[in-house]
Formats: sequence, C-alpha cells, structure tokens
Amino acid sequence: MKILPQARSLLIGVTLIACAAAGTFAQDHLNSTVKPTTEPAVVLPTSAVEIARGKELFAGHCASCHGQDGEGNKGPTLAQPTLPRAQDDASLFAVIRQGLEGTEMPRTRLDRPDVARVAAYVKSLGSRPPERVPGDPQRGAQLYAGKSACAKCHTLGGAGSAFGPDLSDIGLRRSAAYLRRSLVEPNAEVPQSFNAFRSDVMLPLNFLYVRVVTRDGRNIDGVRVNEDTFSIQIREAPGKVHSLFKSEIKQLNKDWGKSPMPTYRDALTTAELDDLVAFMVSLREKAK
Repeated sequence: MKILPQARSLLIGVTLIACAAAGTFAQDHLNSTVKPTTEPAVVLPTSAVEIARGKELFAGHCASCHGQDGEGNKGPTLAQPTLPRAQDDASLFAVIRQGLEGTEMPRTRLDRPDVARVAAYVKSLGSRPPERVPGDPQRGAQLYAGKSACAKCHTLGGAGSAFGPDLSDIGLRRSAAYLRRSLVEPNAEVPQSFNAFRSDVMLPLNFLYVRVVTRDGRNIDGVRVNEDTFSIQIREAPGKVHSLFKSEIKQLNKDWGKSPMPTYRDALTTAELDDLVAFMVSLREKAK
C-alpha cells in the first residue's frame, strides 16, 4: 500500500513524540531508582541524662560480655581511649548497631536513638584510667613458647596447632581477668549449653570435646569441627581431622561444658601467671 507524503510525515512525527516520551519516562525512572538512600549523620548525645540512660542500656544488653563498667570479660575491655575497631563516632555506632561479622559481637535490636545513647556511654569510658595488668610480657612470651607449651594446642601468628582457638588477636577479644580465669579454671569458660552445631557462629559457642568409638574399634578423641544430622568432623590434638558418618560410629560421647585444656593453677606460680596474661594482653597492640 502506498503511503501519501502527508501521512508519512504525520507517522514520523507521532513516532518521534512517542520515543521522546518513552525516553523521558525511562530517564525519570532511572533517576528515581539510583538515588542513594543515606541515613542521618551520626551525632551522639552529650548530656549527662542521655549518657546515664546509655549506661542503663549497656548494663542490660552489653555488660554480660564487656563487664558492668566496660572493664571487659569474655568481650574486650572498652575502657580505653581509642577502640581498635571503632575509632570515631560513626564506626562506634555502626559496630553496636550492626555487630562485627566473623566475631562474637552480634547486631543489636535497639532502635537508633538507644544505639546512640549506648555509643555515647561507651565513648565516655575512654576517659577512664587504662587497664593495669601486672606481669612482664617478655617473660610471658618465653612461658608461652616454653614451660606452658601453649603452642601445642594454639596458633599464634600462623605458628602452632589448630586444636584450640587461634590466639593471634586474643588481646582484642578478651579482658585480662577473663584470660587469667581461663588459665586456672578452663572449664568455667566453656559454653554450658547443649546446642546443636551452628555454622553461623564462632568457635567458642560451638566448642565441644567429643570421644568416639567407631564400629571397627577405633577410639578418636578431639574437638568437634563440624556436625550435621549424618556426619561429624573431629580434630585430634596433633591436628589430624577425622570425618565420620554417624552410621560408622558405635559410641559418641559429648563432654558438654568440659575443656581438654589443663589448669595452670599449680603448674605456674602467681608471678608466672601474671607474666603469661600480660603477654596475651600485649597482643592487643599487635592485632590493631
């Protein structure tokens, strides 16, 4: 069919108008979808009333790990001028609100204003005198490598055994009091729960010493590395890992709340315990 010149011009004009409209719509839509969503800038409260409220919230949500006054426990001490992982207000707020992936620090359920109050209180702890740790770190390093034989079970700076937890950043993760208690009462710091293995949490919460007798007569004792409904993986003290189907196991003993770590209460003198703890606390600076 032959299109008249007038009709062809009209058709081209309509097409151009439609394309222009479509382009405008697409551009508007693109602009609306790429606009960044930014949260308000972090401003921590400074009034005594707000900081006192932050202290109350801290006691209810944070003290079980960090101590009532931020002195540390199974979590690091917060009473220091600069926190290695939260060196400004924004990062401190983010750590409290979102947690730290790959660590035992969880995200919080507190709302934004309460997170700011807790952060303000934690920031105020930086004005307190630094934690005083008796002992000589250098003598402690010699004890670590020698008399106490820590490297037989633990890794430090990539050297040692993976049977126990890696201690490379232990000074950041634990207080001096907690470290000392772990040395003299190892069982006291082992999780007392009967939870199934969880792949989304850190080793301390998953720690379990197990003793296995297989159907072919083997005895395997060690730390649980992984476990599911059908299998279990166990690391022996020398470092060898065994992967077993549960159908291969005749007897599986789980020593809940017990640690294979020996107590150093009588193995080390009080001064030597001070030195060893001082050495582990000194690792805080190296891990920053």
